[in-house]
Amino acid sequence: MENNASTEIFVQRLTESQNRISRYVFSLLADHVRTSDVVQETNLVLWRKMSEYDSERPFLPWAMGIARMQVMAHIRDATRDRLLLNSEAAELLAESAEKMAIDSSEEEAALRLCLHSLEGTARQMIEHRYFKARPLSELADSLGRTTSAIKTSLVRIRRQLQECVNRRVAGER
Repeated sequence: MENNASTEIFVQRLTESQNRISRYVFSLLADHVRTSDVVQETNLVLWRKMSEYDSERPFLPWAMGIARMQVMAHIRDATRDRLLLNSEAAELLAESAEKMAIDSSEEEAALRLCLHSLEGTARQMIEHRYFKARPLSELADSLGRTTSAIKTSLVRIRRQLQECVNRRVAGER
């Protein structure tokens, strides 16, 4: 892949992952200032290791592994502060937080696929209500239905989407 294209893909994935990386680091340190410092250091390390990243593999698990190492280094460097977790406790929390972040990422990818599979009125209703934040009354007027009927339909569509996401995450189609 061309260098500019691979850099662009890397930057896009790094940008998309910033909130998850920050939440992950905060879940381990429980301090906004320390979290900010560790996330900045993590971003520098990710940038330096960009050539090691395989764009065919998921970005988030790789980035989380680097964030975990940065948290551990921060904890080792700040052992004098009794408010920080010890390395062993942080390691256990890191494993749990990583799994939750990766699971969330898989669910989001599944939801995107499930949304694309919606057709007709169902897709139109989801787009207008959730992507364009249109009021129920406006959606009801545009479709010639009552607000109550729109609410009922949206509940059914959300249930259908949840079932689709559950199947995809479980490996079914």
